[in-house]
Amino acid sequence: MAYNNNAAYDLTLFDEENTYSSAAPKRREEEPVKKPKKKVKNNVVEFSEEDKLKARRRKHNPFKLLLGGVSAAVVTVIIGFIIVGQVQLTELNQQIISAQETLEDTQSIYTQNQMKLEANLSNAEIEKYAASLGMTKASNAQKEFISLEGGDKAEVSVQKSENIFTQFIESIKNLWS
Repeated sequence: MAYNNNAAYDLTLFDEENTYSSAAPKRREEEPVKKPKKKVKNNVVEFSEEDKLKARRRKHNPFKLLLGGVSAAVVTVIIGFIIVGQVQLTELNQQIISAQETLEDTQSIYTQNQMKLEANLSNAEIEKYAASLGMTKASNAQKEFISLEGGDKAEVSVQKSENIFTQFIESIKNLWS
């Protein structure tokens, strides 16, 4: 590899104090070239504390508030109707249960009375009671037979004459039947 010996550097450029002397003329320190700065717009807006509090507050839409209130009222009314309906249903069920119990009790009493009545009204009891009243069994002498001579007869009843409107309505009814 070939080594290039032409490389030269100035050490004064790296030293703040110019302790080294050199034959080369001193370089002037050039002031950096200032580039024209663009005007930066300041987009920051200062708000007062009152404005900040107003901005933090939630803004309410009156229509949404009204709609929410109406919806809540409707739901409340519906739930109220459901509760009232359930209460009425429970009361009616209790009335039905009590009526069924009363019916069962009444049927039981009716059955008991029927059995007592049937026990008191047996044929032997009835005959004994009739004998105590002086009654006797029916005999053929007490029976009377009758006979009809003309046989069976059938008569047709004559309808009264009706007015014209009634006859017209009847004729229309007869057409459809």
